[in-house]
Amino acid sequence: MRTIGLIGGMSWESTVLYYKLINERVRDRMGKLHSAPLLMYSYDFQEIKEMQYDGRWAEAAASLAEVAQRLEKAGARAIVLCTNTMHKLAPDITSKLTIPFIHIGDATAQRIRSGGYRRVGLLGTKFTMEEDFYVDRLRAHDLDVLVPPADERADVNRIIYDELCLGVVADASRRRYQDVMAALVGRGAECIILGCTEITMLVGAADTSVETFDTTAIHAETAADFAIG
Repeated sequence: MRTIGLIGGMSWESTVLYYKLINERVRDRMGKLHSAPLLMYSYDFQEIKEMQYDGRWAEAAASLAEVAQRLEKAGARAIVLCTNTMHKLAPDITSKLTIPFIHIGDATAQRIRSGGYRRVGLLGTKFTMEEDFYVDRLRAHDLDVLVPPADERADVNRIIYDELCLGVVADASRRRYQDVMAALVGRGAECIILGCTEITMLVGAADTSVETFDTTAIHAETAADFAIG
């Protein structure tokens, strides 16, 4: 198997899921006692959040690119960035690599298109929902992307940073997400992208009338398949 380099800790709550899901995929496909060869760097997420909210994206890009290079030098054959939001900096990372970068947006879009969907509802951090880097990546796969209105985006973002990244899973927040997803479906969304790696901790298929696409699971499965070859 090929070794995967994971850039995690954003937050560690979802990085734990990556480790679990990648190894489960390898076990299910290969059997016996097989598990994935992995290298991981885990960030102090407080530092990353401060860079995000202070607009220090160039500093964050330099740090992520340096970590990716270290993982490549250590033997990684592909890089997986265990977060949706920081894919804003994917071009800065890939420009420093000679190995593949497994993009969470591409993996998700390909899964959605294989399901026959075109109009999608997107949940994520405010950066993911409001900036072009993620939406345009989905549109490049011929997807029509809907995002919640401003007040709902604020609630979705707050719950991610103030609750899910701290391991807090609250019923009231689940109900709020259910309402937000229902509104997206009412506007014509054929499916919902859980476009933050922590959202899968709060809601899933049972919380909406349409299919959900869990970016954490999709990304992890894609990485495991690459490892297996």
